[in-house]
Amino acid sequence: MRFINIIKVALRALRRSAMRSILTALGIIIGIAAVIAVVSIGNGAKTQVEASIASLGQNIISVFPGNFTAGGVRGGFGSASTLTVEDALAVSREVAGIVAVSPEMNDRSQILANGLNWNSQIRGEDVNYLDIRIWGIAEGEMFTEADVRNSTKVCVIGNTVATQLFQDGDPVGQSLRIRNIPFKILGVLTAKGFNYFGQDQDDLVLIPYTSHLKRIARRPNLNSILIQAQSPDQMARIQQDVTDLLQQRRNGREPDFTVRNQQELAEAATATTKTMTFLLTVIAIISLIVGGIGIMNIMLVSVTERTREIGIRLAVGAHGRDVLTQFLVEAIILSIMGGIIGIVLGIVSSHLVNKFVGWPVQISTLAIGGAVAISTVIGVFFGFYPARKAAQLDPIEALRYE
Repeated sequence: MRFINIIKVALRALRRSAMRSILTALGIIIGIAAVIAVVSIGNGAKTQVEASIASLGQNIISVFPGNFTAGGVRGGFGSASTLTVEDALAVSREVAGIVAVSPEMNDRSQILANGLNWNSQIRGEDVNYLDIRIWGIAEGEMFTEADVRNSTKVCVIGNTVATQLFQDGDPVGQSLRIRNIPFKILGVLTAKGFNYFGQDQDDLVLIPYTSHLKRIARRPNLNSILIQAQSPDQMARIQQDVTDLLQQRRNGREPDFTVRNQQELAEAATATTKTMTFLLTVIAIISLIVGGIGIMNIMLVSVTERTREIGIRLAVGAHGRDVLTQFLVEAIILSIMGGIIGIVLGIVSSHLVNKFVGWPVQISTLAIGGAVAISTVIGVFFGFYPARKAAQLDPIEALRYE
């Protein structure tokens, strides 16, 4: 029996019980659709997180305040800062492979300008901060090294601050007041939007870190140190060199700082997304297995219902392998049809989630290829036993079956 004829017979048999065939494939359809949708949403979330981390800059290493012990009092991560400007300068001077270093100060304060007020983030940075963060100037210019050396009262503002305080005019050249201290606005940053953590990156005022230390915070210690490595392959070595240098400057005392690179931040941010995607994918795969069992169950029923038909085929000269192939093809066709419908449903569901819920999605061609492969394997695996049972029927007993 030619294979093309076997396919025709299989399609005819499935068409005779169209509703039962659709219901049989339903488990595969739902399982494949769930796999496609879950992987697409997971990939979209991962891409969004990576883009948000990338917006922090290229090849970034950050030094944060860490654990400390003083006078018998112990504190955890971020509870106190012993980072100094001298630490930042030493890192810039003594660690090879570094492009730029920016000592960082961070505070929130009410700012006044143009008869309006707004609570915003006040960041003290070095002149090369925008180069590290790959951040452009929409209007005006960045403050200079001379401004940093002289603790000049100048600033660059984010797009949100400009929108809130200068709705009807150009903010460049005007002044705003931070804790009643006037700062001249030199420029406005290009808009960056919200990051992965839901923070508005444009809601900030940049001032020289020296001005922040002396005029705003009035304390000697930094909030953090931002470092840009020359290339990604040097980041691990630079991270270790920075750790060793800062520990050496503390004369062997217990480490009171933490050094993190951009990849570690990205992995921490995507850990929850990966876990949820994995769990939902496992659930979808269980659905596929249940769908495969459904196919096997219906094929066994089909063998029982068509016992006389099988007996006639065997009696007129069909071989057992022909009967086996026919029922196996029926199971594979059911699985592949369910897989195709599931792929379409999964893609449509992903786009609907993106449109109505606003979650980012990224359709994976690997997931689609995997879905086709999985549906085919399910058809072969769960269809083999019923097909083998049909092929082993005794022709005489089959013809007697009522």
